[in-house]
Amino acid sequence: MKRSEINALIKESEKFIASFQFALPPFCSWTPEDWASKGHECDEIRDNMLGWDITDYGLGTFDKYGLILVTIRNGNQNNPKYNKPYAEKLLISDEDQVCTMHFHWKKQEDIINRGGGILCMQLYNSTADEDLDKVSDVHLVSDGVAMTVPAGTTLELLPGQSVTLTQGIYHAFWAKKGCGKCLIGEVSQCNDDNTDNRFYENMGRFPKIQEDEPVYRYLCNEYPEAK
Repeated sequence: MKRSEINALIKESEKFIASFQFALPPFCSWTPEDWASKGHECDEIRDNMLGWDITDYGLGTFDKYGLILVTIRNGNQNNPKYNKPYAEKLLISDEDQVCTMHFHWKKQEDIINRGGGILCMQLYNSTADEDLDKVSDVHLVSDGVAMTVPAGTTLELLPGQSVTLTQGIYHAFWAKKGCGKCLIGEVSQCNDDNTDNRFYENMGRFPKIQEDEPVYRYLCNEYPEAK
């Protein structure tokens, strides 16, 4: 992805999030110049990858396969320095823009349609060898109500609705075409995007960036070290 594309997406996302009267934490608006003066007091932001996160899964087709994320708070599965056992994110999915099929080994999460369009989510169990289980029913909870759906079912979540995904459930999601993009919430156990994503197809997590203009906001994997 080009830096100019990432910058434009963040600026657009700031306006979209603000339209729901949702205020982001201060670090989401820090500039590279701000970060130049940040010391070890900001290690939690660096170590737990808080802030902006834009991915095209290394496929180079962001409009088709991509996602915008903001990690608002997070503990750390691998560092006892951070004993916070939970995480919270905002995600933005455009119409027919797919967050690709994946599951988590460690993280249980609630995915919530916070507003905008209709959130579509396709679900499968995983087999012992981490393939898609195209036979067995998927057992889950949606807003406190237990449900059982056939393998491969695509749920449609209206604004305010959510689904709880336990470890090992494959899921892909996108905003339904013709209904507008979705502001999505994620409330979960600690998030680790380096080691806890099992994508069904081989792909990357963070984009390769072509630097064609100055950085507007650092992505969560780009922060400079404390001085």
